[in-house]
Amino acid sequence: MMRLVTLRLMTKVPQHTDMSDSQAGLLSGLCAYLIWGLFPIYFVAMKHVPALELLSHRIVWSVPFGLLILLFRRQIRDTLRTLAKPKTVALLTIAALALAANWGVYIWAIQQGQIFQGSLGYYINPLLYVLVAVVFFKEKLSALQGVAILFAFIGVAILTIKGGVFPGISLFLATSFTIYGVLRKSIDVGAMPGLFIEVLALFLPAMGLLWYLSTQGGLAWGSFGTKSDILIIFSGPLTVLPLLAFAFAARRIQLSTLGILQYIGPTMQFGCALYFGEAFTAAHAWCFGFIWLGVAIFAYDALRKSRKRPVVEPN
Repeated sequence: MMRLVTLRLMTKVPQHTDMSDSQAGLLSGLCAYLIWGLFPIYFVAMKHVPALELLSHRIVWSVPFGLLILLFRRQIRDTLRTLAKPKTVALLTIAALALAANWGVYIWAIQQGQIFQGSLGYYINPLLYVLVAVVFFKEKLSALQGVAILFAFIGVAILTIKGGVFPGISLFLATSFTIYGVLRKSIDVGAMPGLFIEVLALFLPAMGLLWYLSTQGGLAWGSFGTKSDILIIFSGPLTVLPLLAFAFAARRIQLSTLGILQYIGPTMQFGCALYFGEAFTAAHAWCFGFIWLGVAIFAYDALRKSRKRPVVEPN
């Protein structure tokens, strides 16, 4: 695997670790993207809940669920120590804003029948990860990895051009989640304490929005039966678990590798789009072909290199 560079903001000096830590990061990344790949099913089922309200519920119900995880993992003290660092809290708050914007636009897109645009955004996202890794973090791509990225770029370009609509939603989703991923990688904080502080920073605005909606008589909570309310509460663990897995992976595998993994999510989302009746065009077929060829080449090259030398990772 490629060498991880030392991040300049707030990371510690990289140290050699065993391969099991890298494998755990890879597995966590896979779990995160598998869950995200199935998100359209949940958001279509919750179409009766307005996007802003559902976004607020995701934030609010993530706080108690996140607190339970902190208690179980005995990370309360770590969280309190992080809260005592204003600079770290400020960076986590910026990351939280990028994440909330990403969530809100994605929920709205799915509810508007734009699963295609949503999935395209997460196809573009890995390209931005690689761009950041090469330009800002000075990571180097091998010849095979360069070919893999080229195939992925061609696939996304075909899908974008042949789609017939300027992919504004897609570009916003890709940019906002890239900002979040880069910030989370650069902040020296544990996965779960950092995630908890992020949702905590958004908690009061989310509660304020829910209160406002309740005064206007437009709150879906309590209006569609017990089953609907249970599904709304479920948005908490459904939000925290993949983000925890993503944050865990982001600090243990390279940014460009993390970007390649992201193709899993949008591919599953395309499957959801087909299930819900969105058209599958020739552009989709060409895109899938180029992207999965690129992923196969990248995975082969990463596996070949991982057997030859130890991995350098952040502590």
